[in-house]
Amino acid sequence: MAIDTTAETKAIARYIRMSPSKVRRVLDQIRGRSYREALIILEFMPYRACQPVLKVLRSAVANAEHNSGIDPASLYITKAFADMGPSLKRYRPRAQGRAYQIRKPTCHITVAVSPEVDD
Repeated sequence: MAIDTTAETKAIARYIRMSPSKVRRVLDQIRGRSYREALIILEFMPYRACQPVLKVLRSAVANAEHNSGIDPASLYITKAFADMGPSLKRYRPRAQGRAYQIRKPTCHITVAVSPEVDD
């Protein structure tokens, strides 16, 4: 099987019950880094968003390894972003019979990896 060195492999996690801004804070730290570096960073960051990001990253690397036959050690994170998903709408009871709307945001996390390009 021929290895396509220009190929970019991605994975998407949809409808993650987390604010996109909180996920972006984690994605900004790993964008452009190698797979190995990103694993270490995600392991020790104190944010709850690290778990779904780690899961998506591992999925993208598994896709690259299985579908394109690329060695995981040579992979770099080329794209990492979080888009807004639909918000879950909930209501909180307030004084005098009123109800306040609470929006629980969701997001879609996308991570793309590709092999190291030697220039």
